[in-house]
Amino acid sequence: MEIVAQRVFNTLYIWLDVGFLVFFCALLFLRRKYLTLLFALAGGVLYMIVDYGIFHLLLGTRTIEGGDLFWVLLWMSMSYGITNFAWIWLWFSKDKRLLEWSLLICVWWLAAPMLAETFGQNAQTILIQRTTGAYHGYMALILVLSYFSAIVYNFRQKDREKRLPLPWMLAIGILVQFAWECALLLGGIRSAEIASVFDKLMTLVVNSLLETNLGAVPIFCIFTLVTARFTEDMKRRPLPLSFTERVREINRTKVRELPADRALTTEPAAPEKDQ
Repeated sequence: MEIVAQRVFNTLYIWLDVGFLVFFCALLFLRRKYLTLLFALAGGVLYMIVDYGIFHLLLGTRTIEGGDLFWVLLWMSMSYGITNFAWIWLWFSKDKRLLEWSLLICVWWLAAPMLAETFGQNAQTILIQRTTGAYHGYMALILVLSYFSAIVYNFRQKDREKRLPLPWMLAIGILVQFAWECALLLGGIRSAEIASVFDKLMTLVVNSLLETNLGAVPIFCIFTLVTARFTEDMKRRPLPLSFTERVREINRTKVRELPADRALTTEPAAPEKDQ
């Protein structure tokens, strides 16, 4: 069954969101979340490559009414690339201010469409959508390969603390996309021109289970490798860790355990030998 991912919004929504992105990135910088900021910007670039390069140029699944496809996709890619990837990185780092960062993102996602609808009634309306039949199978293949690899890796680890935190990764992979999709749906942007409630819910459920979740394992591995060498403020760690040692350290860290400005900056304990 074809899943149609559609959004309807006015141009004020774009400009309001651009302002939020500038504020959000500036806040990350001022809070010395340099790794988070770099990863978020890289996420925006990756979304643009996938959305414009693959979904549009290669597969021809994108259509738009009322706007320029390239510039609208550039904004969309940077918007959800930055917020999604930053939020995922903050979750994996178990940042002490995770509640505040999460509220910042979710409140904006929910409020922005309502602000634009109220104050942008005379602005140009844009309808953009993509069909998913041409690539959801490939996404499912990535999902299978990534999680199966993680499961096999865990089977090989006798030490429980060195196993990948699959429930944590699965929850983040699903909930980040779900929060985004749900906010778009409640704000009247997602599937606004689709009459069927079933089709609206199918888009919400399928996208939430698949689209961000397929990257949860690779992103966690990238996070682990990078933070095994560098702190959040991009300083080299005094004692670099191996991949398994860093996984153990992540598993031992609890949310809100470390002081906010020193999370991932404290000197690590001496590495333990792998079993």
